[in-house]
Amino acid sequence: MTTQISENTTAKIKNLIVINNDRFEGYKKAADETTDKDLQPLFMRYSNQSKGFADALKIYVNPSELPAEEETKLSGKIYRVWMDAKAALTANDRKAILASCEFGEDQAKGAYEKEMQESAAFDNELLRLVSQQLSELREAHDYIKSLRNNAV
Repeated sequence: MTTQISENTTAKIKNLIVINNDRFEGYKKAADETTDKDLQPLFMRYSNQSKGFADALKIYVNPSELPAEEETKLSGKIYRVWMDAKAALTANDRKAILASCEFGEDQAKGAYEKEMQESAAFDNELLRLVSQQLSELREAHDYIKSLRNNAV
């Protein structure tokens, strides 16, 4: 990234990176916890997707200002704790794990939508990137929701 960006834009990007760190960890945890062989590769794909999203966003932030990989938002901590509790309490119940993942997708999607409300802070290149990521998050959310709705 060669252009200078504002402090406000940097804060927005850092927030999205942290959300993707949370999503990465959440799906990694879901992949580890589920015994459903069809869900494991899906959850790993979404975990890797989040890692890619975060990496793509990092080029817009000065390396000295990047959030630590383990940095999380309160909503992410709640999501991880909820995933742990839900998995333990439901003995890997497919519908419960998918509902937990849908909750995580709601958190990620909401964070992106919030940052997009002030998208004037983004240059065209960054706006395209964040819009594309939001579109992919919506697709993931809808797919997870459909799997949950059809789970027995």
